[in-house]
Formats: sequence, C-alpha cells, structure tokens
Amino acid sequence: MPVEQDENKTIQRLTAIINKLLLAIAVLVLALILLPVVFYYHDRSVKADKKEYIAAIKDTTSYWIAPHVDTIANAELKAKVTYGKDLIAHTAKYLGPNGSVMQVSNGMNCQNCHLLAGTVIYGNNYGSVASLYPKFRARSGSVENIYKRVNDCIERSLNGKAIDTLGKEMQAIVAYMNFLGSNVAKGKKAAGSGLKDLAWLDRAANPEKGMAVYTTKCQSCHQVNGEGTFTEDQKEYIYPALWGNNSFNDGAGLFRLSNFAKYIKYNMPQGTTYQSPQLTDEEAWDVAAFIISQKRPHIHVPQDWPDISKKPVDHPFGPYADAFTEQQHKYGPFKPIVDYQKKKEEAAKKTIAKN
Repeated sequence: MPVEQDENKTIQRLTAIINKLLLAIAVLVLALILLPVVFYYHDRSVKADKKEYIAAIKDTTSYWIAPHVDTIANAELKAKVTYGKDLIAHTAKYLGPNGSVMQVSNGMNCQNCHLLAGTVIYGNNYGSVASLYPKFRARSGSVENIYKRVNDCIERSLNGKAIDTLGKEMQAIVAYMNFLGSNVAKGKKAAGSGLKDLAWLDRAANPEKGMAVYTTKCQSCHQVNGEGTFTEDQKEYIYPALWGNNSFNDGAGLFRLSNFAKYIKYNMPQGTTYQSPQLTDEEAWDVAAFIISQKRPHIHVPQDWPDISKKPVDHPFGPYADAFTEQQHKYGPFKPIVDYQKKKEEAAKKTIAKN
C-alpha cells in the first residue's frame, strides 16, 4: 500500500511538472506572437508623439502678447483704458438690461466672445484692431472705423442698440483696443489674432450629431436649453446664452458656421487652447451647426453685402451669386462652393489679363 501511494505521488508530481512546462511553453509561444504586435504599436505611438513634438518645436511663430495696463505711465490714459477693459469684461454691468450706465444690450459681455477681454491667442482677440482699422469691409460695402465696428458688435452679438461714438464708454472701449494693438505695426496682422483656421468638412455639418456633442461637452456650463449660467447677483453671465432671446442675433459674426466652428475648436470646452483642442474637427463643426440651428433673435440688415458676389461661402442668407442653396451655404458641404468661387475668380482674372 505505501508503494502504491508513493507511485501515485510521483505521478502527480510528474503531472504537475508537465503541466507547468506546458503552461510555460504556451506563455512563451503567446509572447513570441504578441511581442511583435506590441512593438509595432509602441513604435507607431512613439512616432506619433515624435511627430507632434517636431510639429510643436517647428512652430516658431512669435505670437502677439497683449500689453499690460500697468505699463501706462499717463494716469488719465490709464484710467480711460482700464475703464475700457472693464466695459469689455463686464459689459452687462454697465450696458446690460440692468446696466448702471445705460440699458442697451442683451446681458452678454463682450468677452463672452472675445476671451479674457480680447487677449487670448486665437480667442477672437483684439490684437489687430488698431493696426487694421479703418478698413474696407465687404459686409457694409464701405470703409469702416473702429467705432463702427464696435457698434456692429453691440447691435449684433449683444443684440442691442448702438452707443454714442463720442460718449465716455465708446471712447474708453476704443482707447483700450488701441492700447492692446500698440505693439503691432500699422497695416500688419498680429500673429494669433482672430480665429485659427479649420479645415472644411467633406460633408455637411450635422446638427443632430452636434446635439450629442453639446450634451456631453457643453451642457453642464451652458445648460440644457442653451440659456447659460448667471452670476449670483443675476447681473452677468458666467457662461453665456448660446441661443434664445438673450443670445447673439443672426447677424452676428459667430452665426456664420465656419467662424463658430473655429471658435469652438480652439477655445471650448473650458481649458481648451489652440495648442490642446479637446474636440475633433467634426465635433466642432457639428456642435456649431447644432447651436446655430436653434432659435435666436433676428436682425433686419438689408444693406449687408451690397455686392452679393463678395458674400462668404457660409453666409446663411441669400441671395447668392451662385446656384447653391441657402441650406448648403449654411451647413455645407462648403468645398464645392469654394471650388466654384475659385474658378470664377480665375476666369475673371484671365478676362482682365486679355483686356
């Protein structure tokens, strides 16, 4: 009996050893199969990181930096510029429905669209305002000065009424914009001013897809119905209304899909910068389409675009100098319109050259 027990134990030991060997062989075989795959994807990841790094170090652009108000030596000018900055940052406090100076706007602040009082790189900043104005604008078909441009924003983005160009508030706002552009040569565009370019989609932007993006990425700040979030005293927006009666009207620059998609891509949601966008290009286009598809105030501006051939490809209202529909001009796809306009321009240049 003891001999049989010893034999059984020996067999069990041998079986256990064989099982371990088989397991080790299986692990080795699996490793030999998987390691090349792991190294392949690791190599791809390293190359991707390297590519991003190289792109980053190649960007040697010296971006515009806003000068600081404290550098102004003249006390009177400093007070004026400081007030102008405050009007941009807290417009509603002075000009909103409960404004302390006048009640002419919808309650939004200028910096809701021109981030950090117009100083953020590719945040729709004011870096080039002083250097490029006065300038001809196809929208009005005339040369516009800064006063006209400011009042355009008040009437459109703030859905309000123009203010007196000689008044204290307008003079302060213009003084602030001139100060911000004091380090930019006349006629030059500041690097990083305005909005960063965004590639056209190959398809039309989709409001339904955009609604899903809005729900997951934007709703927590701008609320379910796009009504925004107020400060405790209800005088200013922390996060502005994106549609509805208190938002920008359909004559505002951000009502153009390309402008809004660019703005969103490189500035939203919170924490985004032009260097580290959080949304894909498609998400930016789609959520912009969802937002501008919602109801908002209308502004009657029949004088806009006296030369309809100068309308941008994404101007959402006809008539047009082409046969593309209003729907396509609003949501895209825009490439066919762009290609058509290029061919038309080239044909016009050839005709001029022949004559």
